[in-house]
Amino acid sequence: MRRRLVGLLGSLVLLAVAGACSRSKEGAQQAGGTDAGATQAAARVKLALNWVPEPEFGGFYAARDLGEFKRHGLEVEILGGGAGVPVVQMVASGQVEFGIVGADELLTARARGVDLIPLFAVYQKSPQAIMAHASRGAKGIQDVLSSGTIALEPGLPYAAYLKKKYGFDKVKVVPYDGGVAQFLTNKDLAQQCFITSEPIAARKQGGDPVVFLVADEGFNPYVAVVATRRELWKEQPERVKSFVAAVREGWRSYLENPAPANGVMAKLNTTMDAETFAAAAQAQKPLIETDETRTRGLGTMSRERWETLGRQLVELGLMEKAPPVDEFLLPEFTQAAGKTSP
Repeated sequence: MRRRLVGLLGSLVLLAVAGACSRSKEGAQQAGGTDAGATQAAARVKLALNWVPEPEFGGFYAARDLGEFKRHGLEVEILGGGAGVPVVQMVASGQVEFGIVGADELLTARARGVDLIPLFAVYQKSPQAIMAHASRGAKGIQDVLSSGTIALEPGLPYAAYLKKKYGFDKVKVVPYDGGVAQFLTNKDLAQQCFITSEPIAARKQGGDPVVFLVADEGFNPYVAVVATRRELWKEQPERVKSFVAAVREGWRSYLENPAPANGVMAKLNTTMDAETFAAAAQAQKPLIETDETRTRGLGTMSRERWETLGRQLVELGLMEKAPPVDEFLLPEFTQAAGKTSP
């Protein structure tokens, strides 16, 4: 099922330049308050997802279908993603106004000259994990890597982090095939997973997975980050702020009651049943709503987290120099309106 490589093509810079003026005049008159939709036509914008409709995107569908976007003067088209969908390129070139990316992906893009800015981080704690059979008795990822076999997708930053921290000399590394079939038949096999996906699938088929979050090992990038072009922010700041406000309200509604949006997404993603949608929504909730978001608001981001991630990516050799945080992390999006710092 999963997931996305962080490597970007060198053509990203060209795409960003080519799309630099593609939205320069669009909707300059749009206002950003909650009354905007009552006085003028809603501004049409597109949001590109980096995966198929699943609970990790539930708040966006809730914002659309419960009318939060409309109340903020927006008509939002949500574009489902999948393996290989070039969200960064789509946002950078102006094909879409907003896109969902990983924090590590955004930093790598910026290091290549693509001027994207983060607006809202859904996952405060990364759902990326390693799962192993309970029968092995592992107490953590270090134990998992001390023997047996592990299926990993090559090139992912978290894999490089674990290799540097613990080494892979005691475990056999094999390619990750995107499912749980091999896991279910091999008690010595561990594999990468999202806490909202593969463990649920394995349990439904009689498996006994225990799950260890990579974030608990010290590598914790924001996941499901809403990003846009800096140019759009400069030209239409109220529209961007309205989009983020509606997203935050959509996520609050989804966390309180995921069923309506799950029903909508289930029609778009028939590979997941209602039980799985509900289980995934429940599993992800503590990764989205944390002590920090209760103080600062859903989607909040901190410069310390971005600085740490940049330093880690440099240490892992995934980029030469970390982009300065003040160049892309705007104070408008480090905490929700009406919230105060602790």
